[in-house]
Amino acid sequence: MMFFILPIWLAAGFADYLCHRASHIERTSGWKESLLHLLQFAEMALPILAALFLEITSGVIALMVICLILHQATAMWDVHYANRTRDVMPIEQHIHSVLEMMPLTGLLMVIALHWNAFVALFGIGSPSFVLGPKAEPLPWIYPAIMLGLTLIFEVLPYVEELARGLRFRGSQASS
Repeated sequence: MMFFILPIWLAAGFADYLCHRASHIERTSGWKESLLHLLQFAEMALPILAALFLEITSGVIALMVICLILHQATAMWDVHYANRTRDVMPIEQHIHSVLEMMPLTGLLMVIALHWNAFVALFGIGSPSFVLGPKAEPLPWIYPAIMLGLTLIFEVLPYVEELARGLRFRGSQASS
């Protein structure tokens, strides 16, 4: 998961940003779609941070499931909005497939590795909703690199996308 799911997901997120940039999103769906992208990012940031730093318990898995459902709902809202305001090219549609499947794949891997915590949510065993740091933390270099790459390839580009949309909106209002 550490060396496959997250890197592919980051690459797909950056590729999606590049598609938005190439399609001049600021002139079509604009800042409103950019806000949906940032919302989706936030919906997945919470479970990823939990997986990186917290012991996986029934509570963490429940949080991951809820965030995934919210992310999927927002993704459907995003695509519905985008399709009304601009052409979503086939390459971007395929990138969206990756962006939707990687969180599900990651969640399924977490569930497979922590099956007892998952089934405890359904009354098979005793669920734990305790949130605490990992008993055996990941080597510090991995979260540091992943958080740095996330900042460079996800946060900054999508904030730039929002800024472009707001600038274009401002220039339209002053014309």
